[in-house]
Amino acid sequence: MERKLCSLNQFHELLALLQGGGYRLLGPMVRNEAIVYGDLQSAQDLPIGWMDEQGPGYYRLKRRTDGAYFGYNLGAHTWKQFLFPPKETLFTAKRQDNGLVVFQEGALPVEKMAFIGVRACEIKAMLIQDLAFNHKLAVYQQYVQRRKSTFILAVNCTRSVSTCFCPSMDAGPKVEMGFDLSLTEVIGDDHYFLLEIGSERGRAMCDPLQLQDAQEGHCEMANALIERNREQMVRHVDAKGVHGMLTKSYSCKRWDEVARRCINCANCTSVCPTCFCSDSADVLSLDGAQVERVQTWDSCFNLSHSMMHGGPVRGSAQSRYRQWLTHKFGTWWDQFGVSGCVGCGRCITWCPVGIDVTEELHELQKESPP
Repeated sequence: MERKLCSLNQFHELLALLQGGGYRLLGPMVRNEAIVYGDLQSAQDLPIGWMDEQGPGYYRLKRRTDGAYFGYNLGAHTWKQFLFPPKETLFTAKRQDNGLVVFQEGALPVEKMAFIGVRACEIKAMLIQDLAFNHKLAVYQQYVQRRKSTFILAVNCTRSVSTCFCPSMDAGPKVEMGFDLSLTEVIGDDHYFLLEIGSERGRAMCDPLQLQDAQEGHCEMANALIERNREQMVRHVDAKGVHGMLTKSYSCKRWDEVARRCINCANCTSVCPTCFCSDSADVLSLDGAQVERVQTWDSCFNLSHSMMHGGPVRGSAQSRYRQWLTHKFGTWWDQFGVSGCVGCGRCITWCPVGIDVTEELHELQKESPP
């Protein structure tokens, strides 16, 4: 992998080059006392000098003692909202004056997007969603087009919060694939980025900057920061072992215990970067001449999600939580050959009652039959 040194000024120039190339800059910013993803006008919009503290059902921002550009970890937002929008028109049917009905698929997006500050776990989540939305049996064309048109500027994690467990899911903290450019922020006597080029598109964007080659010492410093972060993570999951365990856990009493705490708010699925449940509805115009098929996000925690003739298949909170956890860590392997979790910890942080999936899996492993 080709590695370069990128100064702060050169980083600012890089974002300007992306804008000049017609990309819509999307990245992290501070809004309403949280890190959110939205439109950036320049590097100054980034959460410079901010960090986050997270725990089960707990999230707070606080000031850092330095001017780190990417010193935070993750907020509630995911990049999923731009690739798989919460609401989208799939097709329109319109009755003509002669009585014929014309169907028209939703237009493919043409906008180029540049995601700034994408973490390793988030890239892994995109690769997982690719398996669902670009499957040979069913292709979500709008999603595929957005993926092709998106430039990924990734950032390696040199710190973590207490809810992170990406190493267990083989999803971080170092970015290994799926990026155009990746950065490791180094703050010491100097403040700079170690930049790695991951694609020809990324190389072309860097050429005008005339970046210097990184020396061995720069690479060692960056790798040491990433590895120190890996060693400091306190939560762990037996990612492959839980698959078989969950197939035997149907009658475990732990499901009853977690159901007494879970309020079925669906926060965990809303903040999850891999959940892809959706619903669709036909929206009819007032004159009855046109109808739109609109797709919206849904959740397996919603009672209506499993509605079939006669009522919902999963009528209890226990069954809905069991469905979610078993699918995420178990049957996702059967569908896609990979876990549906990337260890970002969002579901732990943003659960109002602080349910910790790593704790639930550990307790289920104790109780499940061998």
